[in-house]
Amino acid sequence: MSTARKLFGTDGIRAIAGQYPLDPNTVYAVGLALAHSLHKTSAQPRVLLGRDTRESGQWITATLAAGLRSASVYVESAGVVPTPAVAFLARTHRFHAGVVISASHNPWQDNGIKLFGGDGFKLPDAVELAMEEEIFRHAADAIAPDAASLPAIEDNLTLQSDYIDFLIQSVPGLSISGLNIVADCANGAAAAIAPELFRRLDKSGSGNLSLLNVTPDGRNINAGCGALHPAYVAKEVAARGAGIGLTFDGDADRCMLAGAQNNVINGDAILLMAARDLQARGLLTGNVVVATTMSNMGLEAALRRSDIRMLRAAVGDRYVLEMMQKHNAALGGEQSGHILLPHLATTGDGLLTALVILDLLARTGKSVDELTADLKVFPQVIVNVKVREKKPLDAIPSVVDAIRSAEDELKDCGRVVIRYSGTEALARVMIEAEREDAMQRHAEAIAGAIRSELGVA
Repeated sequence: MSTARKLFGTDGIRAIAGQYPLDPNTVYAVGLALAHSLHKTSAQPRVLLGRDTRESGQWITATLAAGLRSASVYVESAGVVPTPAVAFLARTHRFHAGVVISASHNPWQDNGIKLFGGDGFKLPDAVELAMEEEIFRHAADAIAPDAASLPAIEDNLTLQSDYIDFLIQSVPGLSISGLNIVADCANGAAAAIAPELFRRLDKSGSGNLSLLNVTPDGRNINAGCGALHPAYVAKEVAARGAGIGLTFDGDADRCMLAGAQNNVINGDAILLMAARDLQARGLLTGNVVVATTMSNMGLEAALRRSDIRMLRAAVGDRYVLEMMQKHNAALGGEQSGHILLPHLATTGDGLLTALVILDLLARTGKSVDELTADLKVFPQVIVNVKVREKKPLDAIPSVVDAIRSAEDELKDCGRVVIRYSGTEALARVMIEAEREDAMQRHAEAIAGAIRSELGVA
C-alpha cells in the first residue's frame, strides 16, 4: 500500500460513521470524486451500490448516491448484500464501478466505503490516491444535502437473486440434503442471502440447517458472533450435534469453520483442504499457494508434505491477489478466512468458500476434522495495541530492541511479525514459537514497548 494515501487503507475508507472521513460532506465528496474518475473513460458511467446491515448504511448510501448523481452518474442499489456480491454484479451487469458501504468485521458504530472497478477487482492504489486528492479538494467546500431530504434509494432485489444463482452454479450438483449444518450469519450481509441460498441447496428437504444471527437490528452486527468470534459457532455445533459450522463476518467476505469435535477451523486450515483438493484434481497451478505473513508455520509444513509450496504476501487480500497473479496461483488467502479462488470469483467470498468446502466434504465423504487432522499449528499469539499514530516502528529504539531480542532467541523455531492494521488504529504483534512461554514473554515485551511509545492513554 502506498504510504502517501491518507483516506484509503487496505480495505477502503473506514471510520466511525458520522465522523471524518465518514461525515456527510466527505462521503458526498467521495461520490463526486468517483464520478469524475469514471467520466474520464465513460460518457455515461453506471455505479452499483450495496451495503451491510449497520444503521448508518442507508444515510451513507443515499449521500454517496447524491454525490454521484450530481455529476451525472447512473446509480443502482442491490440493497443489503455481501461485499463479493457487489464485485460479481458490477462485472456481470456491466457497471463501471461497484461500491460497498460496510466496515466488515468492525463494530456497528463503524462503517466504510469499498470501491471495485467494473472488472470486479478492487481499484488500484494509484486510482484511489488520485481520488483522495480530489476528495480533499471537494470536502472543504462540498455541502452534502441533508440525509433526511434525500429520496430513498429503491433496492433492486433481482440482483440478490442473480448472486444466489451464481453461488449455486459455482458448485454444480451440490446438495446439503441429509447434512447437519450450523451457519452463523453475524447479523450482517449474509443474513440477506443465506436463508434462500441454503433453502435452494436442500434439494430433497432433508437437510438439518440451523441459521443463527439472521435478525439484524442495525446495531447487532458482529456482536459476539460471526467470523470474529468463531468459538461461538463451534460451541453451537457441539450443542446441536452438527457435523459442521459455518461462520461469516459482517460483509460475508470471510468464512471460518467449526468441526464436530468443537474445534475452530480457520483460514489456514481451509487453505490446506482446498489446496490438496485442487492438487488432486490437477487444478493447483504450479503447486503453489499464496498465504500471508500471519499464516501459521504449521500450514507451511503441512503443504510441504504434499509437495505444495507456500508463498507469503503482505496482509490484505489485495496483496495476496497481486502475488497470486504474479505466480499464476489458483489459490490464496488469509488466516482470517479471506479465501481467493480466481477461477470462480475476483475477490474473497465467504459464502462461496463455504459451498466449496461443503462440496469437498460431499465428494470425499470425509469431515473437516479428518481433512485437517495433520495440521499441527505452532503456538501463536496476537496482541493488539491501540495507538495514537502510526509512526514507523523501526524508528523507535525500544521497539527495535524488543523485536531483535525475540528474533535472536527464536531463530528457526518461531516467527515475529509486527505490523499496523490497515483498517484500524492498531499495532498488531504476532509471535509464533515452539515454546509457549517464550512466545508470551516476547509478545508482551514488544507490545509493552509499542504501548509505552505510541499507546492511547
